[in-house]
Formats: sequence, structure tokens, C-alpha cells
Amino acid sequence: MLFSEIIGQQTIKERLIRSVNEGRISHAQLFLGPQGSGSLALALAYAQYISCKNKLEADSCGVCPSCVKYNKLVHPDLHFVYPVALSKNVKTSTDLAAEWREAFLDNPYITLFNWFELLEAENKQAVIGVEESAETLRKLSLTTYEAEYKIMIIWQAEKMNQQAANKLLKILEEPPDKTLFLLVCENEDQLLRTIVSRTQLIKILKISDRDLTQALVERNGISPEDAEKTAHLADGNYAEALLLIRENENAGQNLMRFQKLMRASLKFDPKAVLAWIDEVADAGRERQKNFLNYSLHIVRESLVLNYGDASLVKLGASEQEFVQKFSPFIHSSNTEQFIEELNKAHYHMERNANAKILFMDLAFKFNELLNLPKAG
Repeated sequence: MLFSEIIGQQTIKERLIRSVNEGRISHAQLFLGPQGSGSLALALAYAQYISCKNKLEADSCGVCPSCVKYNKLVHPDLHFVYPVALSKNVKTSTDLAAEWREAFLDNPYITLFNWFELLEAENKQAVIGVEESAETLRKLSLTTYEAEYKIMIIWQAEKMNQQAANKLLKILEEPPDKTLFLLVCENEDQLLRTIVSRTQLIKILKISDRDLTQALVERNGISPEDAEKTAHLADGNYAEALLLIRENENAGQNLMRFQKLMRASLKFDPKAVLAWIDEVADAGRERQKNFLNYSLHIVRESLVLNYGDASLVKLGASEQEFVQKFSPFIHSSNTEQFIEELNKAHYHMERNANAKILFMDLAFKFNELLNLPKAG
């Protein structure tokens, strides 16, 4: 993975390259960034740059024997840990090495949902278990084959269970010689504080709309206008942008679902609400999260239409028509609560909340909020 293949994040790239060239490589680093920001890709590009035999000023050479192996994820001194669905046949990441290699090479911005979808394990618990710790120690006890460092990349480090996290903490406190740990994490609050305190923080921000728009045009061949709209909806998340592009032929589905939910919630039609919940509950967790993000987008655009410059509203024709009618229901008395409830729902959805219970709760709250009188 070359730094040049990663969307935006120029400041972080320069910082990582500088740390290598100045000989300031911390043995444990935490790549903390939101989904779709490129945290995992940055960690791998950093590892490749460290191991590259002919480093360039701003990137790995890409052609030396080390880089060639990194590009195929087969370098003997590079190791991965990632969540799995534990079973009698799968205990550690090593059991799924071939599947992981294929998944990452296909999409370096892979999400946990993408990974478990590929494994056909969407409804199973994602975990880095205690047996992973023993496997990690085994790998790190080996001498380096070709590079100066053995590098262990732990993706979705927050998915470590308590036992695995405690064992990792001991390794971080007394690391093997010439060993680097690169932890990649989306939710810092789910990691042991003692682990966080023993790592150097590399904070990664969302991809800027400008960089994301440019990447969508260059990599996905969509028009600048569609790329700009997609980047705006994706909110700095390239994985989300790819999902939006894939679902472009069903672009009206989220709007239709939002319309149905608002209509059923306004007067609270139990039959309509239950029918809507049954439909959305079968859509899959990633699409449910996508719908919640879309709902936030419609609420925000409605607010802009009411109180801001209408030229700033970025909507398709059918969306524009609906928002013109819906926006009067979004006002100073309920906007903050609407956004809070949708953000909370998204938070709980990421933590495997029951979709039917979550959306029923939302419908009740939307009924209350839609019927709040406008202040003044």
C-alpha cells in the first residue's frame, strides 16, 4: 500500500514519513479514525514505508522485494489481527488469512460489515478472543526474516474481549525487540484506558469533501456533480461513498422509507409503523445505519431550507420536492432533539442494538417531535 493510494490525509502522511526518517518510531501506535477515513490503509502504508529498501522522499518505492510482498500482503514480517466470528473451525485471525488478504486487496477501506458479509457472518458477534493473544506471542517470538521490524497491525482493536486486551497490555509493557504494534481503532472509548495510555496517538480525521469528491471522480468514474453530492452525503467516509454509489440505482429507497416513517409517526399509525419496521429490519445493519445517516441529512437540509440559504441545499429533484413540504416540521423547537435521537440510534446500531426495538422507539419519539409547536 503506497501513501499515494490513500485519499487525502496529507498532514498525517507527512507526519508518519517524518517519524521514520527522523528515527522516531514508537513501538506502539494507535491509528484512531472514523470509519472510511483510511486508518487501516494508512497503517499498512506506514508499515510498508518502514520496511521499504529504497525509500523515496514521500513514499515507498513500490518495486523493491519488500514492497512487492507488501503489495500482496505476503511479507513474512507483517502480521495482522482482526475480528472473527468464533467457531469450532475459527479461533484466530490466522484461520482466515486467505480470506482477509482477498478482502483487503479488494477494498483497503474495508468495514467490519464488509468483512463479516464476505464471511457470511453478518449476524454473529465480532470478537478478537483470548486465543488470539497466544497466537500473537507465537508470531512475535519468531526472528525477523527480511525487515528490521516485525510489525503487527491490529484492526478494530476495540473488538478485543477483556482477556485478550489484558494480555495485549502485558505485551505492550514488555514488547519483544524490534517489534511494532499498530492498533487501528474507530471507538477509543471501547479500548482499555491502560492500552490507550501506552500507545502514541495518530488521530485521523474524516476525508475532506474536496479530496473525497476528487477520488470519486478519478477512481469511480462518476461525474463531478454526482461525486460532489455523494461526498456530501458520505460525510468524509469513503466506504459509505462506495455504498452510496453501489445503491445509486435504488437512490429513492431511503427517501421512500423516510417518507413512510414520517407519515406513520406523525399521527402514529401502529399498523403502518410495524409494517415499516418489518421492512427495514430485513435490510441489514449497514443499510439501517445508512438510512439513519440519510435521515440526518434530510433533517439538516430541511433546517438549511428553513433558516439558511436555499442555494446551499444539495438534493435531487424528488428529494427537493419532499423537503419543501417536510421542512416546516423541522424548526427551532425540535431540530436539536431530532439530530440527537438519530445520532443516538446510529450509536446503538453500531453496538448491535435490536433493530425492531430501536426503530419502534424512534417512531414514538418522532411522533412527539413532529407534533411540537414551533416556538414563537
